[in-house]
Amino acid sequence: MVITIIILAVICLGYFITTQRSLVSLDEMCKNALSQIEVQLNSRWDAILALAKTAAQYAKHESETLIEVIQRRRGERMDDPAAVNEQMGELSQVMGRLIAIGEAYPDLKAASVYQEVMSGVNKYEENVRLSRMVYNDTATKMNRMVRQWPSSIVASILHFATKDYLKVDDEQKKGYPNMDEALKK
Repeated sequence: MVITIIILAVICLGYFITTQRSLVSLDEMCKNALSQIEVQLNSRWDAILALAKTAAQYAKHESETLIEVIQRRRGERMDDPAAVNEQMGELSQVMGRLIAIGEAYPDLKAASVYQEVMSGVNKYEENVRLSRMVYNDTATKMNRMVRQWPSSIVASILHFATKDYLKVDDEQKKGYPNMDEALKK
């Protein structure tokens, strides 16, 4: 009887330790994924800044305003999905304005520097998209462990909570510039 109780206690302790380690691992993976998104968004801001500086040669007033906005937003910490979503909205607005400048100045759109920078922006957009997918996948795994029994017991004892997902609302989707269409015009 005592041996059975000891064996059950060891099994429960082993499960508790294993589950705690899994939760910590998933929590760190979520933090890492958000950090990767932050890095990609900052790189995208840098590429957009280069694009704005290129556009400055053609449209001084509009580009100065954009450069000021970009420099304010670049390097901001993004430690939760809401901050990432806010950054994505800001990036979309700035890109929309830069595309409008490009359309207003056909010589600018034809410039090889402009084309190269737009290509870089597209690359960073893809990297952000992939990083967002990694974060949401990791958050899904974390949320399952936090919500499913019996790991939910360990999660509640250790104060692990579900993670928010990165979302794109319908208004943001409408505001996203289509880089392919912008470059074809």
